[in-house]
Amino acid sequence: MNYQPQDFLPIFAQLAAALAFIVATMLATHALGPKRHSEKKDDTFECGIESVGDARTPISVKYFLVAILFVLFDIEIVFMYPWAVNFKELSWDGFYEMIVFMGLLLAGFVYVIKKGILTWEK
Repeated sequence: MNYQPQDFLPIFAQLAAALAFIVATMLATHALGPKRHSEKKDDTFECGIESVGDARTPISVKYFLVAILFVLFDIEIVFMYPWAVNFKELSWDGFYEMIVFMGLLLAGFVYVIKKGILTWEK
């Protein structure tokens, strides 16, 4: 099928209308909105807690390790879903492969436990 440039005209018109609406809304809110500035109003606000100190305080590496391990072990579950859906088609070969996969996953988890990554004491 050969498309002509005029076939795309409705798409470009809707895109232009959307962009025009966004620009008009931003300009209108900026022009019509209140402009009262004060030291208290312009101060940074975070969840009702006053900001004190530097935002670049050091964070424990354990936090990042736990986050990465969570993502790693969480993604491994995604590999189990197709296996469970196709369990009958994969027969015993698929079962043995999943046993190997789970064994490697368990070995990694035991390694994490032995290294003490999940302990939070200082």
